[in-house]
Amino acid sequence: MTFLSNLLGRRDREGARPLYDAAVAAARQPFWYREGGVPDTIDGRFDMLSAVLALILLRLEAAGEAEEARGQSVRLTETFVDDMDATMRQIGIGDVVVGKKMGKLMGALGGRTGAFRRALAGDEPFETAVRRNVYRDAPASEDGLERVADRLRRFHDALAAVPLESVLAGELPTP
Repeated sequence: MTFLSNLLGRRDREGARPLYDAAVAAARQPFWYREGGVPDTIDGRFDMLSAVLALILLRLEAAGEAEEARGQSVRLTETFVDDMDATMRQIGIGDVVVGKKMGKLMGALGGRTGAFRRALAGDEPFETAVRRNVYRDAPASEDGLERVADRLRRFHDALAAVPLESVLAGELPTP
């Protein structure tokens, strides 16, 4: 990629910044960690961010063939990649390892999006998808799991009621 196309691509991604920043703020809500028992670790915070992003991506997907929504999904995902790359480098992960880890992180986001899509369609209990994709190997109390699953489901439902233009501007309901 040339310097100019890289620069233009980054500028294009800035349009997704308000939505990405709103997703990060939603994932940082203390509720997830205090009442929900999501581990307050780098992995736990990644799991919450990717869960919130997955639900936002499903909202954009629900917009159908709206070109603006499709483009914003791509820009939002690219902004996530840029943020995760910068975060890994900031905590000291070297260049050789970053590429491998980025592939895993993208797979995790895609996996969560698919798992939540299937669960919301009724193919499996939503709580099962949340346990597997938010808590992973961490022990989760049934009460915490129910609280997080309920809050994520309500966030999904509230997102559906927000006009697409507002979602794209980063105006998200409180999870």
